Amino acid sequence: MRSFDPQIAARYVFDAHRTRADYVNLPSGIAPTTLAEAYAAQAALGTLLEPQLGPVAGLKIATTTKVMQELMGIDHPCGGLIFARRIHASPARIRLADHMHLMIECELALRLGRDLAGVSFTAASVAPAVAAAMPAFELIEDRNADYKATSALSMIADNCWNAGIVVGPDVPFDPARPPVGTLGRLAINGGAPREGRTEDPLATLAWIANLVNGYGPPLTAGMVVITGSVIPTLPIAPGDRFVFSLDGLGSVEMTAA
Repeated sequence: MRSFDPQIAARYVFDAHRTRADYVNLPSGIAPTTLAEAYAAQAALGTLLEPQLGPVAGLKIATTTKVMQELMGIDHPCGGLIFARRIHASPARIRLADHMHLMIECELALRLGRDLAGVSFTAASVAPAVAAAMPAFELIEDRNADYKATSALSMIADNCWNAGIVVGPDVPFDPARPPVGTLGRLAINGGAPREGRTEDPLATLAWIANLVNGYGPPLTAGMVVITGSVIPTLPIAPGDRFVFSLDGLGSVEMTAA
């Protein structure tokens, strides 16, 4: 009978990052074959990373679009960990030399004012737990992955490629004004803005709260959750300056060095 060891899978991923190896799916002998195994490996990786990156201070959601889900052979989003020392306040300066192949996404982030644990959540039931909202960038380290060949389970074990976030100032959250369809604008190097709209950030928060209640420690007060890209994922070049704004929520700024 096959026996999966999340510690072995996590050590493989940890060493691949340490040696700056290009991304490949975990070898068949140690790879997760179920969601439960994938998230167990992710949790074990978190334990290895916490001494250098600090405690888990938030969560991300990945593969929210049908296109990406079909590419990776799944029919659901995936969740990942955000570590305290990878949460950068705007305006931030990010060194590309610290990464292999960094990409950027524009998101609406939510900060919790109280814990979310113990029940099955909906968009309506998570709203009172949200203290603030703000625009954010997610930094994605895909390590030159071939997206068409990527296994979703191996990507989950690799913490869904999260390399941190940049967040704008907190704006107090009004539960009476759900942020569905909020307009976002991204300007790169002062050029003409690209636009997109949020989907349902509170539904996303409910989904990821239910996910972690099934696979790991729950969300707690003070954590930040990013809720999915508003504008398609973009590459980053040295010297690029990104400014992303969300209607009613201010802006976030990042420069690549």
